[in-house]
Amino acid sequence: MSKNNLSGEAVEIKCAQGPQLSGSNLQRAGDHNQRVTLHAIRVNGPVTRTALAQQTGLTPAAIANITSRLLKDRLILTAGRMHGARGQPATKLVVNPDSCFSIGLNVDRDHITLVLLDFAGRVHARSSREIHFARPATVRAFFQRAVDQVLKRAGIARGRVIGVGVAFPDDIARAHLPDQPGDYAAWAAVKVDDLLRDVLGVPVFVENDAAAAAIGEMQFGLGHRYGSFFYLLITAALGGGLVVDGGYFRGAQGRSGEIGWLHDRDASGQDMQLQNIVSLSALYIRLAAGGYHIASPHRLARLSAGARKIVDRWIQESTDALVKSMVAINCLINPDAILIGGRLPAVLVDQLAAALNTRMADFASQVPAIAPVARALTADDAPAVGAAILPFTHSLLPTRFALLKSE
Repeated sequence: MSKNNLSGEAVEIKCAQGPQLSGSNLQRAGDHNQRVTLHAIRVNGPVTRTALAQQTGLTPAAIANITSRLLKDRLILTAGRMHGARGQPATKLVVNPDSCFSIGLNVDRDHITLVLLDFAGRVHARSSREIHFARPATVRAFFQRAVDQVLKRAGIARGRVIGVGVAFPDDIARAHLPDQPGDYAAWAAVKVDDLLRDVLGVPVFVENDAAAAAIGEMQFGLGHRYGSFFYLLITAALGGGLVVDGGYFRGAQGRSGEIGWLHDRDASGQDMQLQNIVSLSALYIRLAAGGYHIASPHRLARLSAGARKIVDRWIQESTDALVKSMVAINCLINPDAILIGGRLPAVLVDQLAAALNTRMADFASQVPAIAPVARALTADDAPAVGAAILPFTHSLLPTRFALLKSE
């Protein structure tokens, strides 16, 4: 577009590039309606067609057509009838958990975990290995072996797996943790989906580990109670994920929720990233300095009195370091809740949540709203479970992009 300037010269005016808008067509809208209906059955089932029409806003005729297709495809099943009303008893519908399966893999600096998930969200089998800073070849070998093991254990044929989801920390090679070996930087040159795709020959979806954990909580945890929440993931490092109005919020570059990169001061007054204060790595270092050499989360649940004192001090220091960020999250996001998940034992998560709630109460009169801090329902396998949801979301469940035409 051209326009004359004050001197009368024609100049070119470029329009600002805003969000790409796209219309839809009947086929894509129909697919979206089917995804919405299937999701409503998955969340609310057993549910009648009448209730589905009310929940989705679709007409009874549309619901009848959609549920007929879903029954034909064996994605849903009938589950008895609802009696008590006039006329013919209404049929109740549920998802068919055995209609399809997905693999979820969580690769982190201190472990690798794989789960086999059905469409209803139930873990049929899992395999996990405590290993620090696993290199790409080690992860591939584990994946090949563990896939065969979990499928055999669950009695599921390979052909029934529709995809693989991988929960993988962003900047895994760049965000240095204590004792991280130099050759761990090899991950920077590896595409995780390429590393694993040929093992099962199905699509592979890669997601940030904290985002995957938040998605898992959104679908199978407290996300059914809280429409908007911030997920704090405590593993070898510290991550975060943001769910807003029932959908995961990624940000412009897909890096929303990166709380571990924020800074605060430790107990000695040294400025450092939060993930070097509030993380399992930081806790292990504190314990080792006190003479207690612990390198796996399950051992944190069985500590001597001396080690417990160190853990208690770490929880207090972690609370102090997190308070400013928690206030910022409340002011900027206004979530229903802040949920803590990850590999920290439940008893310690509850202790940290209680300490944060106590400290946050001091700010109640200074900020507009304070969200409660609580333990997430999905725990140490949350990233793997959340990753396993990715193939279901891609193929079957509603997303905010479902109505957009692909380029």
